[in-house]
Amino acid sequence: MTLSYTRPMRLLGLFASLSFALLLLVAGLVATPAKAEITAFKQAVAEAASKDKAVAAFYRSRGFEPIWTGSSSEDAKRRKAFIAAAGNAAAHALPTERYTPEMIKSILGTAKTQRDLGRAEVEMSRLFAQFAQDLSRGVVAPSSIDEGIVREVKRYSSTSILESFAKSSPAAFIKSLAPDTPEYVMLMKQKLVLEKKLASGGWGPTVPGKKLEPGQSNANVVALRNRLMTMGYLKRTSSKTFDANLQKAVQQFQIDHGLLPDGVAGAGTLKEINTPVEQRLKSVMVAMERERWLNGMERGKRHVWVNLTDFHARIIDDGKVTFKTRSVVGRNTHDRRTPEFSDIMEHMVINPTWNVPRSIATKEYLPMLQRNPNAVSHLRLIDSSGRIVSREGADFTQYNARNFPFDIKQPPSRRNALGLVKFMFPNRHNIYLHDTPEKHLFQREARSFSHGCIRLRDPFDFAYTLLAPQVSNPQAYFKERLDTGRETVVELDVHVPVHLVYRTAVAVPKGKMNYRRDVYGRDAKIFAAMSKAGVELRAVQS
Repeated sequence: MTLSYTRPMRLLGLFASLSFALLLLVAGLVATPAKAEITAFKQAVAEAASKDKAVAAFYRSRGFEPIWTGSSSEDAKRRKAFIAAAGNAAAHALPTERYTPEMIKSILGTAKTQRDLGRAEVEMSRLFAQFAQDLSRGVVAPSSIDEGIVREVKRYSSTSILESFAKSSPAAFIKSLAPDTPEYVMLMKQKLVLEKKLASGGWGPTVPGKKLEPGQSNANVVALRNRLMTMGYLKRTSSKTFDANLQKAVQQFQIDHGLLPDGVAGAGTLKEINTPVEQRLKSVMVAMERERWLNGMERGKRHVWVNLTDFHARIIDDGKVTFKTRSVVGRNTHDRRTPEFSDIMEHMVINPTWNVPRSIATKEYLPMLQRNPNAVSHLRLIDSSGRIVSREGADFTQYNARNFPFDIKQPPSRRNALGLVKFMFPNRHNIYLHDTPEKHLFQREARSFSHGCIRLRDPFDFAYTLLAPQVSNPQAYFKERLDTGRETVVELDVHVPVHLVYRTAVAVPKGKMNYRRDVYGRDAKIFAAMSKAGVELRAVQS
């Protein structure tokens, strides 16, 4: 006797129905003599929530009771708070079409039966969890944008979001989701300023010409004057000459945009002056998204802050900059761009040995050795036993990037590529801060020249600042170890968080918003991803 195909399928369907009924029975969602009060609403909630494990877990934990669609005053407050927050989503540069007030009202308003209400209840929770994630941790995932953005964002689970929301004052909880940093607040304000400026036509006509300097008087100078007045760098004037006031305005603009403040409007300065409002608005919106990526992260009472686009490293104590120095970052090529991440600085190495990364050893030095075995004589070749390899009679042409058997090291010296000190926050990217013998690079306006690590112009002063909390005389302590000429590891008693960030829009507490160039093109990629998610540029009438 053979079974037909349809019979086992009917049996499987019966088993599935029985299993779901059993699940509802265990959860208390089907009518039993003891629980005749179980409603169609709760069954609908269980069915709808089963498609999302996190949401399902939330409703199971509360016996499938509502937080949105009930008749209590608390449910009403939650509805009101979410509708108001959704109406303000654009102010946070969020994808507003994901959760419009009209959408929320439609979900709630079209429910006619208890089963409809159950489905609406779950849909509201899904929608709110998405909104909370976007506002608190960002719209897009950093790892999906660019391989150099290796920042890890700690996201909340939908379960924890809904549980906390259900226990809290709705409006206060929603307010707590966005970053509470002064930076984020100022970025939001600047976003609105730029949106109003966009609605009123921007900053007016661009400035023609390639170079304008003090003493000149022509139509291009007038265009420059008008543009800077509209941007708020120059008080209203009828002067048609590149006078002292205009020069001062140009210098301040240059300072705010990371340019050499010589007061001459050259090609680079004019390019920044002619950058449209839309582009600055994009920078601000991306900076807000980046601030959300850091939301919830403990930055450290003392921490090191390196803005790659700004070419500076700072030590921050209790929210204030206590040390600042120029930096050099990775060259803008696919294998040298400095990545973005946060880690913990544990120690410094005085008189460091440079252990040449294998990529540099095989790509740069091996070809030199193949042409001349005595090339780069300041570097030592080390075999697998740790012995120095003699170059006499060596044939390096037999090696390639895969089979090159040696390590290359540069012993401590003033010529060492790492200079005389390096600062270590061990990480899988092999990135650290260090001194350099190439001091001339710090005079450049844009400083992206390294293999990826961060070079510091004032590494000794940087070291003194780090050592100050643990030794009475940091300079003497450092010099004593430096003078030995030997590699010396100095542990930091209190480890210091290091944040390598990338901001093309930076809020300044007293002054205008500062902007920097998108040196690696990462912000353009982020905004493209935000746009794809539904974030829009908007013009706002005053």
